[in-house]
Amino acid sequence: MSTTFTIDTATSRATPTPAPMKRVTIPAIQGRKGGEPLVMLTAYTARMAQLLDAHCDILLVGDSLGQVIYGLPSTLAVTLDMMCAHGAAVVRGSYHAAVVIDMPFGSYEAGPAQAFTSAARIMAETGAAAVKLEGGEAMAPVVAFLSQRGVPVMGHVGLTPQAVNALGGYGARGRSEAEQAKILADAKAIAAAGAFAIVAEGVIEPLADRLAAEIACPVIGIGASARCDGQVLVTEDMLGMFERVPRFVKRYGDIAGAITDAAAAYAADVRARAFPTPDQVYRPKG
Repeated sequence: MSTTFTIDTATSRATPTPAPMKRVTIPAIQGRKGGEPLVMLTAYTARMAQLLDAHCDILLVGDSLGQVIYGLPSTLAVTLDMMCAHGAAVVRGSYHAAVVIDMPFGSYEAGPAQAFTSAARIMAETGAAAVKLEGGEAMAPVVAFLSQRGVPVMGHVGLTPQAVNALGGYGARGRSEAEQAKILADAKAIAAAGAFAIVAEGVIEPLADRLAAEIACPVIGIGASARCDGQVLVTEDMLGMFERVPRFVKRYGDIAGAITDAAAAYAADVRARAFPTPDQVYRPKG
């Protein structure tokens, strides 16, 4: 008889359970089209995954970890090694949400064969449910190749951070009729190629509404529209970890302030020799 393990969030330890929790599946995500909105947040560490897991349908190990974790100026320097390491940590720290991992810049653009090698490594080393890649019609053959070989793919259209140099910045997309037509065609091509869901980032609201209405798979918005089939944010933005607040972010906390206050209180206690107290030191036995 095999034993199944889940994560006990109270103790943060692997705990045997006779009734294992089941993760959200890719078909279940597809089935949410037009229904209850999908909840998606980023996670890069096991502990963050533990805290977010019960509240999310999808945990995205985004290449945004380049900026959030490593302090890089963009996502372009993120590597497969980084994505695999952080992806495995998030899978270990979760038991409910489907874990999706970004394929980093340079790991799939050369063609289907390169993409499959990269995706297979991600899936094998992390245990994730799916990968995500950026791009439109040009990436449709890659999406089809992966999907036909058992690798679920989430697409990403609109503002695509890996193409920031070609796009000329991080501004909203779809302001011209020509750009709207291209983004819509990109999303339809990716969906037709087999993507199980598509992230629409930084697109103007009327275009996001049209994407949600016309694309067969769930469309998950970020800086898009409340009428999308779900929403995603970078968790650290949502928690208030940074001073800058992008237009499309709503802060649900002030974690940076809480950390600063705690660090200041600790520093004051240390300098005043008020820490450690007798409650925090060890005494001889007997």
